Amino acid sequence: MKTISQAVKTYKSKTIKPVWCPGCGDYGVLAALDKTFKALEFKPEDIAIVSGIGCSGRFSHYFNSYSLHGTHGRALPTATGLKTVRPDLHVVTIGGDGDGLSIGGGHIAHAARKNVDLTYIILDNNVYGMTKGQSSPTTPLEYKTKTAPYGVYEEALNPIAMFLAYNIGYIARTTSTDSKGLLSILTEAIQHKGFSMVYVMSPCVTYSVLPYAKLKDIVAPLPEDHDTSDKMSAFKYAYSDEHMYTGVFYKEEKSCLNERLQEVFNIAKISKTTSEIMAEFK
Repeated sequence: MKTISQAVKTYKSKTIKPVWCPGCGDYGVLAALDKTFKALEFKPEDIAIVSGIGCSGRFSHYFNSYSLHGTHGRALPTATGLKTVRPDLHVVTIGGDGDGLSIGGGHIAHAARKNVDLTYIILDNNVYGMTKGQSSPTTPLEYKTKTAPYGVYEEALNPIAMFLAYNIGYIARTTSTDSKGLLSILTEAIQHKGFSMVYVMSPCVTYSVLPYAKLKDIVAPLPEDHDTSDKMSAFKYAYSDEHMYTGVFYKEEKSCLNERLQEVFNIAKISKTTSEIMAEFK
C-alpha cells in the first residue's frame, strides 16, 4: 500500500508555473516547501496557503492545495480567520518584506499574542522588486533606490529582534540558497504548535540590494551551544554586527488560539444557555 508521500510526487501546481525572474531566490523556497509537505506526508486537501502582494504573493498559485492570494498586507489576518474555523488544516502564510513588514507588519504582533497555530514565511530581498525597485522596510540606510535617489534616510528594521519582542513561539532565519537548512526549519516550524515565524533571506536578481555574493559573506550559522529557550541569548545574536546568523533563534511551547477558544466555548456552554445569553441583549 502506498503512503501519501509515495503517492504524491509533488505538491506543485501542474497548470500554473512560476513567473519569477530566472535566478530569483523564491524558487529555492518553493522547492523546499514542496519537499517539506512531502516529508510530512500531508494530503494536498489538508493544506491551505495564504499569500499577500508582491513576488512572494504568487506562492499560493503554485501549489495544488487550498489557496488564497489576498490583498496587500492582509495575508496574516485572513489566515488567522481560516485557521480559527478550520483548525484541521495546515495553514501556511507567505509574504515579503514589504507586504509582511510594512503595511502588514502591525498584524504580526496580534497573531503572536493570539498564538495562532500557523506558519508565516517572510521572504526578504531588501527591496520592492515587483514594483520596480523602491525602498522596503529592510533596505539598508543610505542605499539608493527609486524612492530614495539620494539614499535611504530611514533605519532598516531588525525583524528577528522584533519577532522576539512580540514573544513569538518559534523564530528562525535561513536563506533561499540553503536547501538543507530550509527543509529542516520549515519541517520543524510547521510541526510546532502555535505561531511560527520563518524569516528567509531571498535575493532579488533584478534589483540586487542583497546580492548572492554579499549574502554568502555575511551569513553564519548560530553557534551550536546556543540555547533556543534563552530569549536574551537570541536577542544577542539578533543584534550582532559580526554576522547575520541563521538557524533557530527561539522556541517555546504554549497553548494556541484554538485551544484557548475551546476553553471559552466550554465555559460559555456550562454557564448559560443560548437563550439566556440572547436575553441579555434585549
